[in-house]
Amino acid sequence: MTIEITSKHMTITTPMREKITARFDRLEKMQIPLIKPHFIITQEPKGFKIEAAIGIPNGDLFATASHDDLYVAINKLGQKLEKQLHKHVDKPNAQRSSAHKRAVEEQEEVAA
Repeated sequence: MTIEITSKHMTITTPMREKITARFDRLEKMQIPLIKPHFIITQEPKGFKIEAAIGIPNGDLFATASHDDLYVAINKLGQKLEKQLHKHVDKPNAQRSSAHKRAVEEQEEVAA
């Protein structure tokens, strides 16, 4: 999959691209199709800011991270995206989910 990486006020080097790709590969392991990932890197007076927008079948993932070190900001961003993706994956299995309640009711009817 192609990852679109845009930067403002700086050039994107090969190590930057490899680090972003490595973090993105961890997201792809969750077996959810990720649609058109886009990363924006901005150099600010206080450090670096990185934003990501990734489409998924039932919504979008969006996260931002800032830090003095670009690679630390990329790691923070990756952690935020992983957390959002885990929530999206595990939401149907949550006990508060109506689908879970229906499944429990069906199991009780079968057992009775």
